[in-house]
This record gives sequence, structure tokens and C-alpha cells, in this order.
Amino acid sequence: MSSGVRISGMNSNLDTEAIVEALVSAKKEKLNTYKGEQKKLEWKQDAWKSLNSKIYKFYSKSLSNARFKTDYTKKTTKSSSSAVSVISSNSAPDCVQTLKIESMAKSGYHTGVELKAEEVGAGGSPTGNKVKASYTASTKLSKLGISAGNITFNGKSVEITDDMTIGQLTSTLNKNGATVNFDEKNQRFFVAAKSNGAENDFSYGSDAKSIALFSKLGLLNSDGSNAGSRIKGRSAEIELNGEKFTSDSNTFDINGLTITINNMTDEEISLTTSQDTEGIYDMVKNLFKEYNELINEMDKLYNADSARKYHMLTDEQKEEMSEDEVKEWETKIKDSLLRRDSSLNDVISGMKQTLLAGVTMSDGSTMFLSDFGINTASYSLAKDNERGAYHIDGNEDDDISANNEDKLRKAIATNADQVAEFFSGLAKNLYSKMDELMGRVKDYSSAFTVYNDIYLKKQYDEYTTKISEQETKVNKWEDYYYKKFTAMEKAMSGINSKQSAISGLFGM
Repeated sequence: MSSGVRISGMNSNLDTEAIVEALVSAKKEKLNTYKGEQKKLEWKQDAWKSLNSKIYKFYSKSLSNARFKTDYTKKTTKSSSSAVSVISSNSAPDCVQTLKIESMAKSGYHTGVELKAEEVGAGGSPTGNKVKASYTASTKLSKLGISAGNITFNGKSVEITDDMTIGQLTSTLNKNGATVNFDEKNQRFFVAAKSNGAENDFSYGSDAKSIALFSKLGLLNSDGSNAGSRIKGRSAEIELNGEKFTSDSNTFDINGLTITINNMTDEEISLTTSQDTEGIYDMVKNLFKEYNELINEMDKLYNADSARKYHMLTDEQKEEMSEDEVKEWETKIKDSLLRRDSSLNDVISGMKQTLLAGVTMSDGSTMFLSDFGINTASYSLAKDNERGAYHIDGNEDDDISANNEDKLRKAIATNADQVAEFFSGLAKNLYSKMDELMGRVKDYSSAFTVYNDIYLKKQYDEYTTKISEQETKVNKWEDYYYKKFTAMEKAMSGINSKQSAISGLFGM
């Protein structure tokens, strides 16, 4: 930062600021160069961060998952009825099975009878008639004729006290594995099991004290039988290939199949389990779709047009241009930041060469993507920067290869084990190569980055130092020249004063 008072050409009539600006222009130009190069480096860091994020996503998700053979042994099971839905695991046998639904699981539920209370006449005396009660959650149990003691609910002992209310009773009972509610509007108690199945149903104690309490609540009769409407909890039951199976839910896990009952039916249901050709095909297809998008983007960045003619703009230059002109100019530079970048070339070459190398199979042979009808397009058919992309023969979504023989689907249908071995092996090879490319290099790159992020950060920081030092130099030289001109102006002011004095003498 400059210091001191700057006097500008008051006596010499010189444009001091313009002269000083010209004298330090070389040093300012160097400062602008440093600022421009640092900004360009910042853009390059951003470009790499964005690309590296996409590379890591492909590496850690789709490619990582594709390394396991089990992902290529998908099974599917079709049901002849919508009454059941089935999910197949890889261990499910390829066969046709017969299923009958005997019952669906239900949860226990009890709707008690409406509670009654003795009618009170106009004079406040009982009339002897029973009418709908008006109990609330705060009503004490003693008003219902319930006395203190221990009762049993759902196999557990519950203590009843003299001052316990209906609300406190339901809260206490709810801790014993079932839900008990009192509906004040309808003056009824409701009890529900917390889950399906006979094993999860609730029960009332059979002792006299328990029967007496639940009778007062409208849930039992005086002989211990159910009052109101009681639905017993029931387990689901199916017959699969002649054998019975039960479940507390409507879902069964049997021999690699997860069978869920959706509704009852008397029909005999067929379950057909087979290799999921489409599922495996889609997995391979999606893997190469993501690979192609990534490799095409990298090729585009590497083969970008040169922006050698486009230097970084200074603030003064931007002010002389429109916003659109500045944006277009800077876009030219940004698009070329990774052009012919050696780190990017290592990634591109490493990935392409790994896929071209094929896979050594367990029988000692080597198989290639072309054996499954997966190839790059010819030079004449492929678009610019898409020559590293792979096309699957017979893929209806690919204009280049849609009409070719569908070798991949055929291979999945006829030799699924070979397909699983090849593509899991190919994914492992590519994963290992990318793991190598993303390895940490001391003083140059962090883990899981394919570019020298540490080195670029160091360069950025070095520019910060250079800019600071150059700004100091510019200010120093500006101060130096302004001091010289100030001294000159003061000297000229003194001379002018003396001349005025002499002129005044002669004038006398």
C-alpha cells in the first residue's frame, strides 16, 4: 500500500499519474499475469474436482458392485396368480412349484360391549334402568365397581389400586404386549394385538379377580367367555409342493424364495423360477452406459481445442467488453484446461487398455468383450470423442449396433456361469487399475484422486505469495516515482515564488 501525499503536476503541468503509471506498467503487467495464472489454476482445480468426483462415483458404486459373480446370477420367479408376489434370491432352484393358500395371518382384536350405568331420575334417585354410561379416562375404576387387587392380562400380573382411573388402567395394560383403548364416545373398550399370528395374540386371566375386572370393562362375561366381538389372532398357512408352512406374518422365506400372500384364493398357483436374463443384461448394459459417459467426457476434455490465443483477461479488459463477450472468452479457456493433460491421459489409457486386454478365464483361455458382441464403433461411424465408447450388439437403444446379432443375451441364456466369470473378472481388473490410478502419491496427490491435487494446491499458494510480493513492488515503485515528482513540484514551486518576488521588485 502506498504512503505519503501525492502532488500531481500543479507547477509542472505534467500528467504525473499517467507518467507514473507508464513507469510501473511492466511491473503491473507481471502482477496481472500472476493473478490471471492463479485464476486459471483455480479453474483447473475446479475442473479436476468435478471430473474426479464422477470417476470416483463410477469406481466406488457401479464398478465396485460389478466385481461379484453373485450379481450375475440373478433369478426371477413368475406367479400364475396376483394373490402372491415372489422375490427370488440367487440360491432359488430353477423349477416350477405349486402353491396353495390355506389361510392369511390376522392379528387378534376384541371389541367390547357398550358399558351401561344405572339411570338417575329427576330427583337424583336411581330409576332401576340401565342406560349408556358416560365414563371418561379420568373416571375411577371404583365407579365401575372394580376393587383393588391383582389381575392377569396377557400372561402378566397387573396391580389394581383403589384410586386408579380408566386412563391409568389402559396405560398399565398397554405395557403387556397389546394395545388397550377406551372410546369415550362409544363407551367401549377395544383390545388389539401388536402383531399378526396366533403366537402373538393376547389373553385374559382365567382367575375370578381377572374375570370380574374384564367383565366390568365389557370384554368378558361372568363365566369367562368373550363378550362383544372377539377375533382370534391367526397365523398364515400355505401348502408348497404338498408340504405345510406357517408364518405369523403373510410372508414366507422358503428355499431362496420370499413369498408374500396378497389375498386369499382357492386356485392352485404355479411359481416358475428361472435365470433372470433381462436383469443380468440390464446390469451389463447400465455398467457400460456409465463407462461410456465417463470415457466420452474424458476424451472430450483431453482433445479440446487449443485456447492459446485466449489470454486471461484483466479487470480493465473486462470493463471494455460485454458480459456475453467475457463469458464466451472465459469459456474458451475453461474448456481447454485439461487439454493434453498427462494425468488425464494416464486415466484414459489405463481404463481403455484394461478393457481391451480381456479376462483370463478359469480354464486358462482368454476372452474378450467382442466374444459377447461388445465393441467400439468403427472410425467412420463413431462421433468425435466417442471412439472409446462400447456398443452392445442387439441393443435396441443403440443406433450403431441395434441391428447386429444379440450375442450377450444368448450367452446369458446358454452359459450364465461363463458370463458371470467374465464380467466379474473384467470389473475386478478395471477396479484394480482405477484403484492404482487413484492411489495417494506423497507431496503430489491425495487418496482417491487421479490428479495431483496437493501439487496444484501448492502452486496456487505459491501464486498467492508471488502476487503479494509483486503488489508490494508496484506500490514501492509508485511511491518512489511520486516522491521524485513531488520533490520536483516543490522545487518548481520555490522557483516560481522567487520569480514572482523578483518580478514584483522590478514592477516597483
